[in-house]
Amino acid sequence: MTLDLTPDQLLSTTRAVRKRLDLERPVPRSLIEECVDLATQAPTGRNRQRWHFIVVTDPDRRRLVGDIFRRALTTGGGQPPTERDLPRMFAYPGSMERTSDGLRHLHDNIHRVPAFVVPAIEGRTEGASVLDQSMTWGSILPAVWSFMLAARARGLGTVWTTAQGPLEKELADALGVPYDEVMLTAFIPLAFTIGTDFKPARRIPREQVLHWDRW
Repeated sequence: MTLDLTPDQLLSTTRAVRKRLDLERPVPRSLIEECVDLATQAPTGRNRQRWHFIVVTDPDRRRLVGDIFRRALTTGGGQPPTERDLPRMFAYPGSMERTSDGLRHLHDNIHRVPAFVVPAIEGRTEGASVLDQSMTWGSILPAVWSFMLAARARGLGTVWTTAQGPLEKELADALGVPYDEVMLTAFIPLAFTIGTDFKPARRIPREQVLHWDRW
């Protein structure tokens, strides 16, 4: 059964869910399979369909993977915000505080999340040209977003995290993924949501992001 949402509502209310994940309710395998079936209808470069979805629900495996997630968060990594990023990040009072609070909640409760989804793609992009990078990421990102939209339509919450990045090799080993051949692209907690009344996020004005005919 899916929620009664218009396409615009679905697109504008599929949020990064952290604190409102239901940590007590298992997610049926059939729902996850439906979401994956829809995800693999996404566009894929040259129809190569190199995507994979590793779903973790076993309690012992979730504890192992959750420990990797926690340790990965403490490693830092990634480029720091630029001077142009900061005004956008703090455009609306309280937004970053809520994000940080949600991340702490997820860190503390990751072992209780009923399912993890780790999307992956064949091929690695270290040192690749912009063309090759865009072809690779352009084939997995639409599929993952389709998965997240399908999950939202079924009352499930997701949040795209890159926590796998700093410890990707360790996570790949834990999941039996051939690291040299397959890239783990995200780490997505998955659960039913506590309530389904999500609202559009407050974003910076269109004028700051829309460029017509030239930059």
